[in-house]
Amino acid sequence: MPGKILITGGSGLVGMRLSEMLIDQGYEVAHLSRRPDKVSTYKTFKWDIEAGYIDESAISYADYIVNLAGASVSSDKWSEERKREILHSRTDSLHLLQKCLSQSEHHVKGLLSASAIGIYGDSGDQLVSEESTYADDFLAEVCKAWEAAAWQVRDLGIRTVIFRLGIVLSVKGGALPQIARPVKMMAGAPLGSGKQYMSWIHIDDACRLFIQAIEAPQFEGVYNAVAPHPVTNKEFTKELAEAMKKPLVLPKVPAFAINLMMGEMSEVILASQRVSANKVLHTGFTFEYSYLEEALESFYEEEED
Repeated sequence: MPGKILITGGSGLVGMRLSEMLIDQGYEVAHLSRRPDKVSTYKTFKWDIEAGYIDESAISYADYIVNLAGASVSSDKWSEERKREILHSRTDSLHLLQKCLSQSEHHVKGLLSASAIGIYGDSGDQLVSEESTYADDFLAEVCKAWEAAAWQVRDLGIRTVIFRLGIVLSVKGGALPQIARPVKMMAGAPLGSGKQYMSWIHIDDACRLFIQAIEAPQFEGVYNAVAPHPVTNKEFTKELAEAMKKPLVLPKVPAFAINLMMGEMSEVILASQRVSANKVLHTGFTFEYSYLEEALESFYEEEED
């Protein structure tokens, strides 16, 4: 029985696609936004994380809350200020939701919150699962704090699901257009050693996973939101060039060059993350795009038609 879904971070890449897919399935969707007056297709409630304010009617509206709020990890170099923003945009939003849920009348049945596979750090060739140990680099610390903030909602007796998202593939934003740009210009090359694993998920599968977790009460706790077949950076670049029908001409882009361009943020590209999808598969969820080739074709075949 479709209900009312309140989304934080609804204007982001996953939020926009998830909103469309929820509406298609008969749900009502509303967004929490700092600027509710800007033109939106969706009902919009105001919140102001810094001021600690949420329109109370947002909480009383929702059957489920999907939390996708957070400053982009890959849009700017990581200055100390940017790092604070990346962390606090994630934790403060959840603290505010938790506070409002604990203080107001509501009928929220579940919180679905994003996290990221960055929690595992650089794990080389080792296949990591939800039970694996966490890293202690910057992104891992952000993920740990992000998840701890989500668990506070579970302490209120609300079913809480955390999805550790891999690299979400979409041509509308995120990592794929950035990786595709040099390939498009016939300058594609693996990055660093090229041997580092990339755990990815097609945006539609990520959104279907959120929807399934709304509908299936057995979803609870932490799940890796990654397709079942991670690939190395070298394989990814090769598959991408094939999907775009472009040659790969350059040797590898050396790690030091990436470090120079991106600073500490190069961790995102050079870390190897080979992440298991088994826990999600055991819920009975079926991926529409299990293999990278199918996922990339879904984007680049459309472009040609």
